[in-house]
Amino acid sequence: MDLSSAEPGLLAWLSAGYHGEMDYMQRHGLRRARPAELVEGTLSVISARMDYLPTSAPEDWTDRAWSRLADPLQANVSLYAHGRDYHKVLRARLQQLASRIESQLGPLGTRVFTDSAPVLEAELAVRSGLGWRGKHTLVLNRHGGSMFFLGEIFVNRALLPTPAVDGHCGNCQACLDVCPTQAIVAPYRLDARRCISYLTIEHAGPIPEPFRAQIGNRIYGCDDCQLACPWNKFAARAVLPDFEQRHPWGHATLLTLWSWDEAQFLASTEGSAIRRIGHDRWLRNLAVAMGNALSQASAEQATQIRQALGARLAHPSALVREHVIWALRQETTKASERGL
Repeated sequence: MDLSSAEPGLLAWLSAGYHGEMDYMQRHGLRRARPAELVEGTLSVISARMDYLPTSAPEDWTDRAWSRLADPLQANVSLYAHGRDYHKVLRARLQQLASRIESQLGPLGTRVFTDSAPVLEAELAVRSGLGWRGKHTLVLNRHGGSMFFLGEIFVNRALLPTPAVDGHCGNCQACLDVCPTQAIVAPYRLDARRCISYLTIEHAGPIPEPFRAQIGNRIYGCDDCQLACPWNKFAARAVLPDFEQRHPWGHATLLTLWSWDEAQFLASTEGSAIRRIGHDRWLRNLAVAMGNALSQASAEQATQIRQALGARLAHPSALVREHVIWALRQETTKASERGL
């Protein structure tokens, strides 16, 4: 599997610092583009996709998602995290697939990955014919949109390659136009340091103030570029119940989730990808969203938000305290901006 033509783009992306604090990407460097260096003896990579749009999602799921984003008191969690942690689900399924392949072809050296190692997943998926790279950098499929996870099986046998498919974004730039923080700095180029998914999930420290207002009520991830993409009219439904909504993410309010102590957070996110960020970052994200909601809430709602935030002013985490203080300032700041 020769990915050498992808190396210049990877180096340019890293050189620009677009990976932010994801230092592991810099450490791994070109190893991502060299599968045989990750798993010695690798000759081919089998790419797989797993759809995650729940079967129970209504036909107008995108309209409903936009409506929730427009309601400042609602808590928005990226759709991929509504169900079970995909790492566990996809890894298990890939292992089953690898075993079935071995049962047909005889003993093979195989190893499975899903967002868990230095692998150029999107590049491999495109070269495997699973779709094309959209301008938002996600893989798009004409019959499945982009609402799917990717995984790989590295094998030590040369397999016939599947031809790649042509791109079909054309002149559309809906994903660039809709991004709240302009993280898609150019077609096919994402600056993770500006991306709400990165800021609310991968980033460990304080969220940079210039981006806090744009985060709105997004407390874990962001789906805007996918919601705006016309190809997601064809988003395929999940075939596994694992990706059905397991917790109240589709109707939870900021105040409800803010009330969770760490024990409740851990209990409610058991088996979920959300648990990975920990309770402090969870509260950090919620504090930003509640600060953004203060300027739009009714007088009664604003009082509830202020009281809830005030109850955590002495939180043991400096990260949480800093964002609570910022959030409480927002009502005054917005009123001043309006000349009140």
